[in-house]
Amino acid sequence: MTSKNSSSAVCRSTDPQEEVRQLRRDLEELRADHEDLQLLYEATIEHGEAVEDQLAEYNILLTRTQERLEAELRDAGNYLHSILPDKRSAGPRADWLLVPSTELGGDSFGYHDLDEDHFAIYLIDVCGHGVGAALLSVAIINVLRTNALAATDFRDPPDVLAKLNNAFPMDRQNNMFFTIWYGVFQRSTGRLFYASGGHPAAIHLRRTPDGEEVTGLGTPDGMVIGALADMPFDGGSFQIQPGDRLLVISDGTYEIEDETGATLTWDRLAEKVRAVNGAVPRAIYDWLAAFNHTAPLPDDFSMVEFSF
Repeated sequence: MTSKNSSSAVCRSTDPQEEVRQLRRDLEELRADHEDLQLLYEATIEHGEAVEDQLAEYNILLTRTQERLEAELRDAGNYLHSILPDKRSAGPRADWLLVPSTELGGDSFGYHDLDEDHFAIYLIDVCGHGVGAALLSVAIINVLRTNALAATDFRDPPDVLAKLNNAFPMDRQNNMFFTIWYGVFQRSTGRLFYASGGHPAAIHLRRTPDGEEVTGLGTPDGMVIGALADMPFDGGSFQIQPGDRLLVISDGTYEIEDETGATLTWDRLAEKVRAVNGAVPRAIYDWLAAFNHTAPLPDDFSMVEFSF
């Protein structure tokens, strides 16, 4: 018994100094781990602050770049607007409205005297939106308003469309094409000559005892401009009378869903036009905007109203 109790006491006994040394070693290891964690924490905080500073710098640069691009888009939009013709009070009188669906659209138009007897009218719609469509639109309008197509009779609408078609092929315009309505009003005869390439017919309005009579003036078989080289284009003519009105339009004036979800048609637009008293372009735009809850329309809105 004595031997057994003595053995148990020996097993339970420890060296106090060794315990102290072990505790000190454990404490040093804990201190070292703590220091490592502290360094890691400080490095993480420092790195996070550096990342935040870098992100803040990038945000400033991004904001400045966005502001510069927005300013350049505004300048481009202002230029596009600046090349549009003034509204006319002399015959034929002209009122118009152009509202791009984005900062830069592909619609544009113009009108000017070719000579004392001939007055040219044109509206173009380049496919797509943005900078590319706007640049092509500007190039076409500048060609038309300066009569800068070689060997072209600008009093002959089919000839103008044929020459434009060869001058602006899609494969040299980033695969972009455009549609056009081009007309020439001859003052001495009151005759309007016209042709259209892939473009909606103009809306002619004449007041009669039975109300406004509507006639579509266009050549519906005309190909879009730039698709195929050396394409011939048909033309038409119509006798204009004093008091007549003519609306030259883009498809953005009616290709929009109404309150039922149905897409409007040219015929429905023409019916609405008949009921308008006063300036037609603004009235029609407000009508369409109501369907779209005043949001930007899905396509450029272009409408020019002539009064003879």
